[in-house]
Amino acid sequence: MANGDRRPNLVFIMADDHTTHAVGAYGSRINTTPNIDRIAAEGARLDACFCTNSLCAPSRATILTGTYSHINGVRTLNESMDARQPTFPGMLRQAGYRTAIFGKWHLGHGGIHDPNGFDTWEVLNHQGTYFNPELLTGTGRRVHEGYVTDIITERAIAWMRRQPTSSPFCALITHKAPHVPREWDDAHADLYTEEIPAPESLFDDYANRSAAAREAVMRISRTPLDRFKQAPPDGLTGDDLTFWKYQQIARDYLRCVASLDDNTGRVLAGLDELGIADDTVVVYTSDQGYFLGDHGWTDKRFMYEESLRMPFLIRYPPEIRPGTTIDDIVTNVDFAQTFLDYGGVDEHPRMQGRSFRLLLRGEPVANWPTSVYYRYWMHDDPTNHVRAHYGIRTKRHKLICYYSDGLGLPGTSDRRFPVEWELFDLEEDPLEMRNVCDLPDYAEVRSVLQQQLARIQEEVGDLPAAL
Repeated sequence: MANGDRRPNLVFIMADDHTTHAVGAYGSRINTTPNIDRIAAEGARLDACFCTNSLCAPSRATILTGTYSHINGVRTLNESMDARQPTFPGMLRQAGYRTAIFGKWHLGHGGIHDPNGFDTWEVLNHQGTYFNPELLTGTGRRVHEGYVTDIITERAIAWMRRQPTSSPFCALITHKAPHVPREWDDAHADLYTEEIPAPESLFDDYANRSAAAREAVMRISRTPLDRFKQAPPDGLTGDDLTFWKYQQIARDYLRCVASLDDNTGRVLAGLDELGIADDTVVVYTSDQGYFLGDHGWTDKRFMYEESLRMPFLIRYPPEIRPGTTIDDIVTNVDFAQTFLDYGGVDEHPRMQGRSFRLLLRGEPVANWPTSVYYRYWMHDDPTNHVRAHYGIRTKRHKLICYYSDGLGLPGTSDRRFPVEWELFDLEEDPLEMRNVCDLPDYAEVRSVLQQQLARIQEEVGDLPAAL
């Protein structure tokens, strides 16, 4: 460890809906994020980090508990997490860490906010507001004047300054941004006034793919005009209007991300000023990816790459070489065990992930998983109408089964649709525009992947749907 046997602090910064292709370290064409990039430059960037259920609350429950959605009980946005179950902050606290969370909790459907395992918690009421947010605590609630990203950061840094140096701390800084409805502060109001490059798949026509993809409502082209802060120029229709809508959405999104980047810089500067940067594991991530116009969509949920893939940047100078890149598959199920590993806490038998600390140190890990299992449960929700599906992603291929049944879960529809399959060759088709599931040349690949899917469902204890 950096200071003899002292265990490192952990600062876990998590955005909401921050896609990898709006992070400079991942090669963004549309924005820059110099402070977030600093974590990668001074540490590691994970290039194959994936979520296992691309929704805010389910992903947060998985990150905290190290378990899949069917184990932690948060499969949809309408289910609350039982905060009594083991979490990495709670286990670190039991092991002598001082723990705190500032920002978005979003694990209490119906207004329940009971973060457990924290010495201090100040969380937004449900989604919270961008301006003058109300923070709930164990003893009451208070409205803080200002911009939410600044306030969350200020509260966290102030808490870290108060901590004694005799024992380690774990601080979760969980931002609202850039989740909808997006509002930016004055400091970033003049950014992105020029045309923003559009993704190649903005005008995807979903040819040869599933009805589930074609009929999802979350298309930019279908976004009502009353959701925009200004009206489009007269006469815009069709693709021209869709492109205009994309510009508005991307501008709002990137201005919120710019504030995230500035505030990440403030956290890093605070650690430097306190003299504890070398004693602290710093992580920047998001609860899932996001379709920022990709495939014509604006949201997440689908198993397509932009939604599935999470940014994950980590710095810990004593162990991680600057500029490290990791292309091994890692999922949000693995986060908890990794953080416990850094804290010197034994693996919890209920947790289903594995620590990737050795990977970050450049050391081989025997039998490391080469695939990720994904399941989206919130079938045919009333806003986006994305159908329930599960699948497997390997280094080269992705197999998706739209079983399209809500199974009576909270927040799901009772409508059912025919089962559909999609198979993508990510090497030949990285944009996932060509479903090869029924092509004879891919028959063997499909069979092998279906067997792997059944095997991994058995391994994680998830029952497949009745097809």
